[in-house]
Amino acid sequence: MAVSRLPIQPDSPPRPEAAARAAAVALLARRDYSSGELRARLVDKGHEVPVVEALVAEFAAKRLIDDARYAERYVAYKSARGQGPVRIRQDLKALGLPAELVSAALDSGPDFPRLAAAARVRKFGRQPPKDYKDKARQARFLQYRGFSADDIRSALGNDPGDLIDPDP
Repeated sequence: MAVSRLPIQPDSPPRPEAAARAAAVALLARRDYSSGELRARLVDKGHEVPVVEALVAEFAAKRLIDDARYAERYVAYKSARGQGPVRIRQDLKALGLPAELVSAALDSGPDFPRLAAAARVRKFGRQPPKDYKDKARQARFLQYRGFSADDIRSALGNDPGDLIDPDP
């Protein structure tokens, strides 16, 4: 008995909308993205700009992507890693978030003078700077971490025990 073979039909190529949606869902399954970041990723993968724009608008309407939520989570994550508001603001602006969202997220964020003092204590110990050279070195460290001048003055001028909890 002969086995009849059906001719294999090539699969039709996926529609651009479906391919972009699948790529976006795969990206969002791994982590949260801002709308600008998701848009850039999808365009970099070769999806058409009008399709990507419509998809990002749809996802934003369904709150699958939310720039305000993204900014708040980004501030919480980066501040927990010891970074200050200046550096976080710069990073969020580079990601394409509006300045109002960035400011709102930073305003609702942690107590940055306390974080600056904690970062200084972790790096240099509880003893205050012994001279101007040591104070300048600690200030440069805090500045690199992204703390403002006021936060740095507060961390260097006050007793660290006043600003940080005794039980970390």
